[in-house]
Amino acid sequence: MKPKAREVRQTLLCTLADGEFHSGETLAQTLGLSRTAIAGHISQLTDWGLDVFKVKGKGYKLNRPLILLDEQTIGQQITMPHKGNIRVAQVIESTNTELKDAASQRASGDVILAEIQTAGRGRHGRQWLAPVGGSLTMSMYWRFNDGYQSMAGLSLLVGIAVCQALKQCGLDEARLKWPNDVYLYGKKLAGVLIEVEGQLGAPADSIIGIGLNVTVPEHEYDVGQPHIDMSHELGPDLNRNDIAARIIEQLWELLPAFTQHGFEPYVATWQELDWFADRTVVIKAGNKRISGVNRGIDASGALLLETSDGITRFHGGEVSLRAG
Repeated sequence: MKPKAREVRQTLLCTLADGEFHSGETLAQTLGLSRTAIAGHISQLTDWGLDVFKVKGKGYKLNRPLILLDEQTIGQQITMPHKGNIRVAQVIESTNTELKDAASQRASGDVILAEIQTAGRGRHGRQWLAPVGGSLTMSMYWRFNDGYQSMAGLSLLVGIAVCQALKQCGLDEARLKWPNDVYLYGKKLAGVLIEVEGQLGAPADSIIGIGLNVTVPEHEYDVGQPHIDMSHELGPDLNRNDIAARIIEQLWELLPAFTQHGFEPYVATWQELDWFADRTVVIKAGNKRISGVNRGIDASGALLLETSDGITRFHGGEVSLRAG
């Protein structure tokens, strides 16, 4: 996306967020564009999930007002000393990509959040869909000076951080699905995507991406699998700035200890949150499907599957888990 187009769409999003009517003429004059150009930009925002409607003689209006993410508000709600910079971008390709491209300016603990991702993605390169104002999409950068070997179990640790943050928000029933999903009542509530850069024997850079359904009604939005949102349990009046602050705070608290001690101290906590604990599951690895009983995880975060042949360990990557 060209910088000018991004800037225009960010301005339109911030202007329309109040839920009032804004005429095409006024928007065009403010931005120095034609009304036709404004209509084109709003059409693109609509394609990305912004619920805009138009009334002749009145202009454009959101279906409901939006409380947009705000970096200052998020920062003020974090009670611990800040361990990184917080930035909100209204319209970007993806939060993970944005942090990867900022290699020369980033530091451990830096966070970026976005209202609209035009190229958001999940595991295995799948598209990550997120309705505007109804989800929380964010990424954090963290460097591991001891390299890849010190990162085992990272996605599981992030899952713990998200669950603990959600509990602080009043959501007690969030559970974990190995290796990188947060579940609520058997449906996906959030996902984690870890991207790593570096070479063997050298420090490793990780980008921790998190996507959380805040207000994403299942009957209105298709994300390709059974999903649920926070509003299902807590009602519609949720402040995403507060939720973001709680998640960032948990990550800032857990990551330094994880960097020093690894995942082993967190194994018991993760297993207490395991949605599939001691249940029959099916592991899909490539074209293979292996059935067994989920017996938890080891200190490296590997899944322990009990079959007639004994215990087999599965690591992340192309392995996925389905209820058997």
